[in-house]
Amino acid sequence: MREILGRRLQRLRNRLKSLRPAPGQSGDQALFDEALTCATVWQWPVLPGVGRSGADSTRCACPDPDCVVPGAHPFDPGLLAATTDPRMVAWWWANRPTAPVLLATGGSAPCAVSLPAAAAARAVVRLDAQGMRLGPIVATPTRWSLLVAPYSLERLGELLYAKDHVPSALRFHGEGGYLLLPPSPASGGGQVRWERGPADAGDLWLPEVEAVVDALVEASSGASGGGSRLAY
Repeated sequence: MREILGRRLQRLRNRLKSLRPAPGQSGDQALFDEALTCATVWQWPVLPGVGRSGADSTRCACPDPDCVVPGAHPFDPGLLAATTDPRMVAWWWANRPTAPVLLATGGSAPCAVSLPAAAAARAVVRLDAQGMRLGPIVATPTRWSLLVAPYSLERLGELLYAKDHVPSALRFHGEGGYLLLPPSPASGGGQVRWERGPADAGDLWLPEVEAVVDALVEASSGASGGGSRLAY
């Protein structure tokens, strides 16, 4: 399957060559490749994150001096601009080659549930032992995000209402949300990576949120490293 995806991606690169960044301004080619693959192979709507600025590239490029997710959120363009159009994706990264890659979650795109990395690793071991089929998993140095099938806010609300307790370390990326994708820089330092990539999921299997939430709630109860409400 990887070989087939590679051929498809190469054809897309050839078609969009005129829109690629000029030599000397190419930035991180891997970011463009990932954005293009997500948009065209997996049909996930993506957009560039705001990125960072300053001499040491640690300050968010948005106007908020106290931004809690520096560089790792939409700004201009806004979240509603997310697209699967390869021409738009190529134009964005031709002009902003180092921009992080953001997935607009929900709708027909995957949603996600994220929790602190150590707790997530324990939960994945438990789910694997139960024979649960998992989909792609996005990992930062501090948090993992398990991609799940799209769900509505109403459905999520009913699911969580039935729980005795939902830890604050557990976060949900549903409709109207976004998720930072590899190989973008993580907001707290380090780099985003695939713990389990989309190609590893075969036909891009996405479990229902109900199938994994109990294990994630249990694993994240009392977990340290939850961070702020937004940071990941």
